[in-house]
Amino acid sequence: MRILVSGASGLIGTALQEELRARGHTPVPLTRQPAPGSHAIRWDPMAGELDLADLDGIEAVVHLAGESIAGGRWTDEQKARILESRTKGTSLLAEAVAAMDDRPSVFLSGSAIGYYGDRGDEVLDESSPAGDDFLAGVCVRWEACAQLAAEAGIRTCTLRTGIVLDAEEGALAKQLLPFKLGVGGRLGSGRQWQSWITLADEVRAICHLLESSVSGAVNLTAPNPVRNSEFTSTLGRVLRRPTLLPIPTFAPSLLYGRELVESLLLVSQRVAPSVLEADGFEFRHRDLEPALRAVLDRP
Repeated sequence: MRILVSGASGLIGTALQEELRARGHTPVPLTRQPAPGSHAIRWDPMAGELDLADLDGIEAVVHLAGESIAGGRWTDEQKARILESRTKGTSLLAEAVAAMDDRPSVFLSGSAIGYYGDRGDEVLDESSPAGDDFLAGVCVRWEACAQLAAEAGIRTCTLRTGIVLDAEEGALAKQLLPFKLGVGGRLGSGRQWQSWITLADEVRAICHLLESSVSGAVNLTAPNPVRNSEFTSTLGRVLRRPTLLPIPTFAPSLLYGRELVESLLLVSQRVAPSVLEADGFEFRHRDLEPALRAVLDRP
């Protein structure tokens, strides 16, 4: 299949393209600045620019583009960029594929477990209602934009992704230095649930959904979330470093603002990948310690 991939240069998009090629597919990046001579397609989501003719021959779409939610303090302007990068881009792309004469068979659109908000110990599956904080509101509107493709008869999934574990980029990569220095520790009370997935399983799950019959929301998280205290002690054990001292939250709050810290670091989301498991997807990494050892190449 020729598969259009937005956010192709990001952590997930880069790994996804490699996996698609390995499976015999042709990924087609959707980017603002295609390299000369490449087969990438140009768009400008904020300006509403995408040439419908460029999409001829596209058989599936994986839409991952969006402003980083952890790229800086959540000023009003930054929050507007986070929202608009998702709603404008998703609407533009969904409307475009809906208008094609020969439409793609499937539209997989990014979302996040931020949809659920801060839910304590509650087990959350795809039928659970949305939360009421900023990120939940972003996800609700983001997913609604993808429904423009579904209304045109294209099988559409919204990918509610958890914390993606990778040694080079993302949340885990940012934690590695303090943990390796022996100053890593739990955040806050440590009782908050963290729903994670390895990059390998994230990409495998997306490939599974490209060929599945599933539609609607899909949680992309491993089956066994852990509390932050367990994540901390497990990472310390894998790295063979102590994790005795809790990390005070005032320091990241001063740097990034309290709202961002509470929404990303202290939020509790105990998410179950019910749809994926019911559809027969087999996780390569179900439990945290072997997952971290695989990601960090620690026997």
